[in-house]
Amino acid sequence: MERHIVQMFVNRVNQYDDKEVFRVREKDKSFSSISWIQAKAKVDAVYASLYALGCKKGEKIGLFSPNCSQWLITDLGILALGGVVVPFYATASQEQLKYIVNETAMEVMFVGNSEQLEIALSLFGTCDSLRQLILFDNYHGDDPRVTGFDMFLRQGEEHPATIEENIENIFADDLATIIYTSGTTGEPKGVMLAHENFMHCFRIHDDRLNVDENDLSLCFLPLSHVFERLWSHYLLHCGAVNAFLENPREVIEVLPVVKPTLMCTVPRFFDKTYQGIQTEAKKWPAMKQKIFHWSLEMGHKSLPYKSRSEKLPLGLGLRIALADKLVLSKLRGIFGGKIKAMPCSGAAINTEILRFFHAVGIFVNYGYGATETTATVSCFKTDEYHFGSCGTVMPGVEVEIAENGEILVKGKSVFQGYYKKEEATANVLKEGWFYTGDEGYMDNAGNLIMLDRIKDLMKTSVGKYVSPQKLELLLGQDEAVEQIVVVGDNRQYVTALIVPVFAKLVELARKHDISFSDEKELVNSEKIKALLQERFNNLQASLMSYEKVVKFTMLSEPFTIEAGTMTTTLKLRRRSIERNYRQMIDAMYDDI
Repeated sequence: MERHIVQMFVNRVNQYDDKEVFRVREKDKSFSSISWIQAKAKVDAVYASLYALGCKKGEKIGLFSPNCSQWLITDLGILALGGVVVPFYATASQEQLKYIVNETAMEVMFVGNSEQLEIALSLFGTCDSLRQLILFDNYHGDDPRVTGFDMFLRQGEEHPATIEENIENIFADDLATIIYTSGTTGEPKGVMLAHENFMHCFRIHDDRLNVDENDLSLCFLPLSHVFERLWSHYLLHCGAVNAFLENPREVIEVLPVVKPTLMCTVPRFFDKTYQGIQTEAKKWPAMKQKIFHWSLEMGHKSLPYKSRSEKLPLGLGLRIALADKLVLSKLRGIFGGKIKAMPCSGAAINTEILRFFHAVGIFVNYGYGATETTATVSCFKTDEYHFGSCGTVMPGVEVEIAENGEILVKGKSVFQGYYKKEEATANVLKEGWFYTGDEGYMDNAGNLIMLDRIKDLMKTSVGKYVSPQKLELLLGQDEAVEQIVVVGDNRQYVTALIVPVFAKLVELARKHDISFSDEKELVNSEKIKALLQERFNNLQASLMSYEKVVKFTMLSEPFTIEAGTMTTTLKLRRRSIERNYRQMIDAMYDDI
């Protein structure tokens, strides 16, 4: 049995040799291929060059770059040395880097481009340990602290080495990576994952998924996040091909070119794609819209059968075949036309949107997990799944629900602890169980239902508990809502801050003859607010009175990573938002 990631990689190289393993986008936007043997030569060179640089087993080495083949090749080279990979998000700030570099006493960091290089260079003087930066792009400067990647690789040529030479010096329980959580509250914590966490993750996914050497995946989520990182290593384990996309904003443009069979996603990707499809469909002639809606209706009618792997009735099967020819296959074409599954996690997903894509014929494999659990805890089975859940618990993983509703996880995929944070570790790791901080339950069919972050649950001043996530998903269904944050902790009633889809507000204003001169006037229009409030009231009709959003304020700027109101994984930083918009929030309670 393969003990660690490096041994796994060497075995796959021997198995697949000159077959394609990576697909790289060139400057002219065409894609070129890298074979297993070519990738292995690069990994060998990284390993030898790190050794020549004086790096040793256990050393923490940084990766600060957008997605690219060099990212994963360097990752493997560091692991082959016995080093510990510390990834940074490509959008990380100088302060975020400084904290992590100092905490890990990092000496060497790989950086992606000139933008990241500028931020990394600013660390010298405030980070005493840092001594060398290695730039994936070509370097034309003369700073001795910076080396271009090609020049770096030449350092190992004087003492050529292969990763096989060190393979016996790496052990299953060796630390492989420290992944810093995005920190929605408080300082970031470094999640320590060992080689055995990765290897266990691969084995349990083999029991659940159908991935092999014929698959092609598009890597567009950040490799610095546990989801895409583990997925990319799992593709190596399966012998599949990985195509790298540096700019995630170009994903819709690239999908029809790459035509992947698999792709990791987050709920926001489907939210945006769904809105785009619906907006476009509304522009079509009446007859075309009628065909569109009929086809989707047929797709929805097939879901009870597909979700249980039951054969479709003959009549429905014939109608589905026609709907597929007319509409559904064309919608799948947006994703390249060859998608067989799209693993999706990271946040709550709107069930109606999830059903929509399944009706189209896209198997969105929705699941639940965390960095601390080496990603997946539960996900849909390909032959049986239940909408409204996060699927069934993975084989080899135990889940229990505490008395307060908290989800607890146990198994070989659970992390070793938080780096240099014994107290924080002791708070969440108890007798082998990881206390996730998430509220949920198991239904009678064994499906895991995640409700909310326990710390995010609000208690109004009248003593009622309210789930902000539930309300955000509900009101987020409105086409005019781009982003929403629900507020109400220790308040008399619930309110919300909303970033609108301005094009939809313009449509609404024109439809009701509401005049405006700019976006600011539009978001402050009482008439627009009244129209939206009416729509929100309809969406909230079945809620208890204390759960409903009573008032809302629209914002003229979005929540962003740069503004500190979103994490690098696109989760809302509730505490930061509440601090930044305190005046606006207080104003919604002024007339009490």
